[in-house]
Amino acid sequence: MRARELGITLGLGTPGELNAITDVPGIRVGHSTLREVVNGKQVRTGVTVVQPRPGAARQQPCFAGCHVLNGNGDATGLEWIREAGLLTTPVAITNTHSVGVVRDALIAHERNSLQDPAVYWCMPVVMETYDGVLNDIWGQHVGAAQVQQALAAVSSGPVAEGAVGGGTGMICHEFKGGIGTSSRKLPAEQGGWTVGALVQANHGKRAELRVDGYPVGRQLRDLDSPFTGRGTPGMGSIVVILATDAPLLPHQCQRLAQRASIGIARTGGGTEDSSGDVFLAFATGNHDLPTADYNRKDTPFTTPLSMVNNDHISALFAAAAEAVEEAIVNVLLAGEDMQADDGTPVRGLKAEVLLEALRATGWR
Repeated sequence: MRARELGITLGLGTPGELNAITDVPGIRVGHSTLREVVNGKQVRTGVTVVQPRPGAARQQPCFAGCHVLNGNGDATGLEWIREAGLLTTPVAITNTHSVGVVRDALIAHERNSLQDPAVYWCMPVVMETYDGVLNDIWGQHVGAAQVQQALAAVSSGPVAEGAVGGGTGMICHEFKGGIGTSSRKLPAEQGGWTVGALVQANHGKRAELRVDGYPVGRQLRDLDSPFTGRGTPGMGSIVVILATDAPLLPHQCQRLAQRASIGIARTGGGTEDSSGDVFLAFATGNHDLPTADYNRKDTPFTTPLSMVNNDHISALFAAAAEAVEEAIVNVLLAGEDMQADDGTPVRGLKAEVLLEALRATGWR
């Protein structure tokens, strides 16, 4: 069950129809999930892909910006986004040791779809979090086939959450983590735009977990932890993709990406040195932006643009923070029980357990 199905309404905003990043028109998400046993070791990993436009991203670039709250992680392609402010490829999320192969597979996919590869280069955005407790991460089981499967599976419909795609082996606040999503639709008087969030949550200490502002982690801190005897709670990372159909310029996308920090903080995360907290935001409200085909002779000298005035941008910031907050709670509720190779259990957060903890803290 998702948060709102349990009566947990986070923030003041209104979700979109699907309460997912795919509520932003044109956004598509696909997963490829690996669950198997190889040489006696559990493989629980995969790839999640976000396509920013209805068509090929290279032909329909969008403005983008990024933010790093804590840099104990890695992501490819962000330097060009910081420099040029353009997203020109799909965005992929996977595990820490598979960043390179996923990047290479995205490049091969882009090359194979071009009529003349000589006129185009790409630097795909690939983000990661560590799944080595539940997955044989050193086996590097993700390959080009999984990237192709995720690309083939992209859809504008509901987004599968929990132990799917890149989030298959992740842990969040010492419960089972993974992929989560949410959205906010602004009213017409605030622009009518939509902000959607997709997270891969693999971070946080249980004792610090908050839901709707209530310190439920204090009620749940004595439950079995997968980190007992094998590390420090809170080790891990969270990566966030924010999308909006508002006409934001690159520096405004960067400002939007920063607001993911607020959603993470509201749920009790964002304070760990061992966490890689990397956020990307892109905006599809401007169209017909120049492509990266530098050899084209028909590129105009200028491109007409639109932008949200700063007097009206705060509503988008609030929407981003709320969407990230709810996406994290949706991750936790989508969790299923798993077990590491050494028998260590990683429990999913059951709806009834969360509701009991909320009521114990004074919720409703």
